[in-house]
Amino acid sequence: MCMEIRDNTLYFDGCDTTALAKTYGTPLYAYSQTALEDRFRALHTEFLDKWENTRAAYAAKAFCTPALLRLVKDAGLCVDVVSGGELTCALSADFPAERIEFNGNNKLPAELELAVESGVGRIIIDGLQELSLLESICARKGKKMKVLYRVTPGVKADTHDYIITGKKDSKFGIPLDEDIIYPAIKAAIDSPWVDLLGLHFHVGSQLFEVRPYLEALEVVLGLVKETWTRYHFAMTELNVGGGFGICYTDEVPKGYGWYLDPLMERIDTFFRDLGLPRPAVVTEPGRSVVGEAGITLYTVGSIKDIPGVRKYVSVDGGMTDNIRPALYQAKYRAIAANKAEAPATETVTVCGKCCESGDVLLRDAALPTLEAGDTLAVFSTGAYGYSMASNYNSNPIPAVALVKEGRSGLMVRRQTWEDLLATSCNPGL
Repeated sequence: MCMEIRDNTLYFDGCDTTALAKTYGTPLYAYSQTALEDRFRALHTEFLDKWENTRAAYAAKAFCTPALLRLVKDAGLCVDVVSGGELTCALSADFPAERIEFNGNNKLPAELELAVESGVGRIIIDGLQELSLLESICARKGKKMKVLYRVTPGVKADTHDYIITGKKDSKFGIPLDEDIIYPAIKAAIDSPWVDLLGLHFHVGSQLFEVRPYLEALEVVLGLVKETWTRYHFAMTELNVGGGFGICYTDEVPKGYGWYLDPLMERIDTFFRDLGLPRPAVVTEPGRSVVGEAGITLYTVGSIKDIPGVRKYVSVDGGMTDNIRPALYQAKYRAIAANKAEAPATETVTVCGKCCESGDVLLRDAALPTLEAGDTLAVFSTGAYGYSMASNYNSNPIPAVALVKEGRSGLMVRRQTWEDLLATSCNPGL
């Protein structure tokens, strides 16, 4: 995580975090470019350079800004987007359209039109109605698009219910009922407006075991084999999703190869036995790329000590910049950035400034005695912090800084109160 402590102060990729807080204000998301580049290298070393005919598509939903996507582009990765906004962000970063993959369970007509007009490399069809909608757009535009079908493998992963995506009862993917999936595959094979490449699946997020990936893969490979048997149609691409776990508190992350090597070995064996060339294999890491590369800095404000009950330490952010603790009880680690060597002498609950009792960032955290004006650093907030930030209580969305080897600059400026009114109208009815 590019962290070190010097003179009782937390440094992040060579930058004094208390100085960052003063320069850019708080709350502040900060990303280490060194940590991001380390993750890009790991993807190349453990997957892309190790296995032929593979791609990695960064899942932009984890954190999406033009500056970040330029780094992804320069690292030679593709990008997976799930909305017209993310697609526009990628295009604004001059991301090559052929390296953009468009996912999502309810793509709007305007979004699909933008994808077709832009010539994105893949559209991952998530539902039965989407094929006909896409065909009608392609016919109007006179373009043929490469597609994959996202299927629901019916595998339940060991993670929070809100981030399970591969079980049968899921809003994502096409069910594998025989009277649903095979007519859908045949329709795509026969379509003059789409080029069906293969299948996509995703089993969940923040996973630390290979089992659900392998179980889902077996289901999908069975579908591949049956498609070959029925239609003599060979799949040329498989997307195995992402969801690789990171460290928030005491979890021990696994390398990309730990997850992907068993999948690649099984895929190689399967297609060799089937007598067909092994298709291209794609993975979609998001959280594992940016999660541990980001921290959030806060300034301590009001402190409320209820004797014998709890001590509340309020900060100048909260659920508006990190909804995950309130949404599904996510846990984090934190440090007093300006008292980094001080012993943890108290157990406190760090809460935000929103008018919600559930606006709690850290419950029962061991920290030194804090005072108003101290800087608090919360680790591993690089995924889904900024992406899920809101203006609840009309709070501005924080700035985002990029740091590297003691240098820093803004990726996103802080919203102002004036920004909150920029889209307001007076209809005068």
